[in-house]
Amino acid sequence: MNQNSAQKSTKRSAQATGLNEHSNQRHVLNLPLQNTHVERAPHTHERWLVAKLMRMAGSPPIRFQLWNSDVIEPSDQPARFTIRLADPKALYALVTNPNLAFGDLYSAGRLDVEGDLPELMVTIYQAIHQARQKWPRWLEALWRNHTPRSTGLMEARDNIHHHYDLGNDFYQLWLDKAEMQYTCAYYERPELSLEQAQLAKMEHVCRKLRLKPGMTVVEAGCGWGGLARYMARNYGVTVHAYNISREQIAYAREQARQQGLESQIEYIEDDYRNIQGQYDAFVSVGMLEHVGKENYLELSELIKRTLSPNGMALLHSIGRNTPMLMNAWIEKRIFPGAYPPSIGEIMALCEHSSFSVLDVENLRLHYAETLSEWLERFNTVEANITDMYDEHFTRAWRMYLAGSIAAFRAGSLQLFQVVFTHGDNHQLPKTRQDLYHFPAAPENA
Repeated sequence: MNQNSAQKSTKRSAQATGLNEHSNQRHVLNLPLQNTHVERAPHTHERWLVAKLMRMAGSPPIRFQLWNSDVIEPSDQPARFTIRLADPKALYALVTNPNLAFGDLYSAGRLDVEGDLPELMVTIYQAIHQARQKWPRWLEALWRNHTPRSTGLMEARDNIHHHYDLGNDFYQLWLDKAEMQYTCAYYERPELSLEQAQLAKMEHVCRKLRLKPGMTVVEAGCGWGGLARYMARNYGVTVHAYNISREQIAYAREQARQQGLESQIEYIEDDYRNIQGQYDAFVSVGMLEHVGKENYLELSELIKRTLSPNGMALLHSIGRNTPMLMNAWIEKRIFPGAYPPSIGEIMALCEHSSFSVLDVENLRLHYAETLSEWLERFNTVEANITDMYDEHFTRAWRMYLAGSIAAFRAGSLQLFQVVFTHGDNHQLPKTRQDLYHFPAAPENA
């Protein structure tokens, strides 16, 4: 990258993110691809390290092409993918902490991949899942993911700013054109477009909450406000929607004004912990991952306090089958403070306030499909994104989307929708038939 291009990228990124020179986002943005290629032959111990790394990872069908073009083939099967390393230091970083280094090296152009990137990641995840049961304790400790950053009141705003305030124009390039939903879509029918599936997701949520005209709804973490507008427009409810992303709130308010929904929706730039009042429904789509498990009981008590006696609550969240930390690279570079809860941790949140859990649905494969559509759209506009930021940023986000696809396909991530209410609420539907009495997805979007 020449000096003029770097200055242009730095200026654009600063405008989009409001960053200062000390921001953690600098770890991802405005870093030129590193030209560290060397010609020397690999040492014997470096070849041994590659073979050892692959054995510890479960011997997936991957060949390595080293910095001098030497190739190391898998020992017991044909290779389906090739990983190219640009320099010896990239190998040492990968061996020391692959959870962090793989994404960093790929983003910097020091590691490249031949083959389908999401499928490569699926293959690695599945192989490691089998292999780690035999790892020695020292290796588990060396390759561990780190504890996520704090999600306290002050830190939460910085965490959200890091990811969601990259600029609305960035997300508009590859999210759905209907309501800019940055959460799992609902592919009720396989032929649905992304736009139709996102509208179906919002309809599915509304039905689960049993919304009716005149009800009041509070939304914790509203993104660009699409669900609030959908609820107000299609169900005649009044919505108070909370969000600490300044860029998203500004967009949401303008959309509500243009659509004539200002009298039904109040978008509030504030932390969910400051929600006041009582409502007929509590909904949170894609926020629980950012709450931090140390705050779950506080959130449980808040829902109990703000939910009316016969009210319904819905939490929609990325999750796990068993407790596990977020991948180190994603938490450090993409989603600071992120922690996807296990299903047991979500149930503990409900148990704390004596809620009755009415419905649990896992939309894992729906999220894999959503992410695949996002990545396809992202790839078609990658030149625009590189022009807005730089190639390092583009590669980092491609890795993030591909790795997320793989995590949902491999089953290391889940997508839970949990519906619950007060334990003494008797105004409950006896069946789920009303959720499916006609298709959730519109014919056109």
